[in-house]
Amino acid sequence: MSDEPESGAPVTTRPESSRSEEVAALRPVYQADLGKGLDRFFEPRRTTCPWCGSARLKTRLRTTDLIQHKPGRFVLDRCQDCRHTFQNPRLNGEGLEFYYRDFYDGLGEKQLGNTFAGRTTMYRRRAESLLPFASAPKNWLDVGTGHGHFCESARTVYPGTTFDGLDFTDGAELAECAGRVERGYRGSFPDLAPGLAGHYDVVSMFHYLEHSTEPDLELTAAHQAIRPGGHLLIEVPDPDSRYARLLGRFWLPWLQPQHLHFVPVGNLRDRLTDLGFTVLAEQHAEPHDPVDLLAATWLCLDSAAPRDNLPWLPTPPGPLSRILRGAMVIAGIPALILGTLLDRFAVKPVSHRLGVSNAYRLLARRD
Repeated sequence: MSDEPESGAPVTTRPESSRSEEVAALRPVYQADLGKGLDRFFEPRRTTCPWCGSARLKTRLRTTDLIQHKPGRFVLDRCQDCRHTFQNPRLNGEGLEFYYRDFYDGLGEKQLGNTFAGRTTMYRRRAESLLPFASAPKNWLDVGTGHGHFCESARTVYPGTTFDGLDFTDGAELAECAGRVERGYRGSFPDLAPGLAGHYDVVSMFHYLEHSTEPDLELTAAHQAIRPGGHLLIEVPDPDSRYARLLGRFWLPWLQPQHLHFVPVGNLRDRLTDLGFTVLAEQHAEPHDPVDLLAATWLCLDSAAPRDNLPWLPTPPGPLSRILRGAMVIAGIPALILGTLLDRFAVKPVSHRLGVSNAYRLLARRD
């Protein structure tokens, strides 16, 4: 998925009675899954870096699922040679299905859908970053398109461009039905790329590559799908951000357990060059999303307060737990407001100068 939950504290958007019924129906399914143990969700632990092959690995972060609060502990290792950071041991297919379930779909679909739909300014700015290099592309493929909200906004910047979307969920198909994309492809980009060879003027990957199990294959697929002279636009979390160190496990872009790879910008530039791209632009200030302090504050509060009613909990929280959670959130409101003000007005204007930009963007041309 390309879109991320980067807007701070979640807001319940459906009636409580309806949600409670859904949670009650899902609880026995989740309890049955959890009863089989969590070890089955992970691949064997790697002893070498998946990017450069070095055996010089060091643990960078240990954390839990701070967003959904599903059970499990997750480790990010960092290569001491190329600085690539990756989840180790990595979730396998069954584990990814379990931890993605009810995040972008099901219980989480409406909430995140509303969040993504409301970020039109950010989407337009992403699209506008291509304007100095290609003002009128014929067609554009957005990989990891989710429900196609980026394509809908980008069409206002490029009204003559045909936008297609690709995603491994049914989001791309739903985007096609909603008219946000001309064609919605569902599946793996590396698997679909041979049928799309040389077809697109532009391929974009906004906050998608970090979700991939094999980033190299995704980049190769992009090279295959883009016609010579076409452009690749990539945006990913920046693991070299100072916030990644200062905020620790409460830095939102870590987003465990969904984010599997964090690629330093130098590594990605070199790999694109090796594949036959020329990097035309590197941006850090522009893709920075000013939510780090707000999100970290919310994640701290949400971790400290008793949990909400979630189907992966053995039982629903009682009345006392709900009261305590409400009191904790209310007490944290001043900190949430302060975090928002600092993010938007104090840090954002100087984010790149301070080295805290939470993302970077590369634009490359296929030679």
